[in-house]
Amino acid sequence: MSTDAFSPSDASPALQPLPEGRLQGRQLFGDLVRLALATAAAEGWPRLVLCDPDFSDWPLGERAAVASLQAWARRGRVLHVMGQDFGPLRLQHPRFVQWRVTWAHLIEVRACTSAVAGDLPSAIWSPGWTLERIDASRGVMVARRDARRHVALAERLDHWWQKGSPSLPPSTLGL
Repeated sequence: MSTDAFSPSDASPALQPLPEGRLQGRQLFGDLVRLALATAAAEGWPRLVLCDPDFSDWPLGERAAVASLQAWARRGRVLHVMGQDFGPLRLQHPRFVQWRVTWAHLIEVRACTSAVAGDLPSAIWSPGWTLERIDASRGVMVARRDARRHVALAERLDHWWQKGSPSLPPSTLGL
């Protein structure tokens, strides 16, 4: 699929089908993150995994992204967030951080500090669709519903989840 096949203004994000295939473009990546979150809310995905070394170029702090997450959040749903460094996320996405405080019972966050550059995937995983950036600097990504790739990405994400440690607490206690 070429990048011309997806245009975020073509339809409502919740109604636009999630693309498949090799895609390219930094702006397109942001559009696909927004679309995936809106689709997760519209379709009621029970589990969602977001993984990136630092989430610095994700649109997680935008009103639309947080609104989609708010619409998605329900009892029985789970969001796993994995990263290497959550400093950029805290600074660049305060709306997401505040939303995380409200919905802390649905969200688990792990820091994978043992990962070296390029090891930790930049990906979105859901029960039926995945998006993985294979070259973040050039904006190259692969979106799939293919079961084989879906399972392979889930295994890689689980590997890092097991190596990670709890991070980004919803509140800080102090004296």
